Amino acid sequence: MVAAAEAIQLMGRMGVKGVSKVRFRILEGDDKNKVVMRNVVGPIRVGDVCFIKDTQMDASSRFQRKG
Repeated sequence: MVAAAEAIQLMGRMGVKGVSKVRFRILEGDDKNKVVMRNVVGPIRVGDVCFIKDTQMDASSRFQRKG
């Protein structure tokens, strides 16, 4: 599902390709007002609206202990 999201905080830039880590607030859909962090390529400012493809996060696979 694609949802509109507003950039609320710029966390920082990474690498030489212009990738920024940004916090977004989802503006529509089931996850309205949820805050997610995504990487963005290209110029972005606080208040910009972007369309995010995936608003769900799979925390179980990202934070599992190995071993």
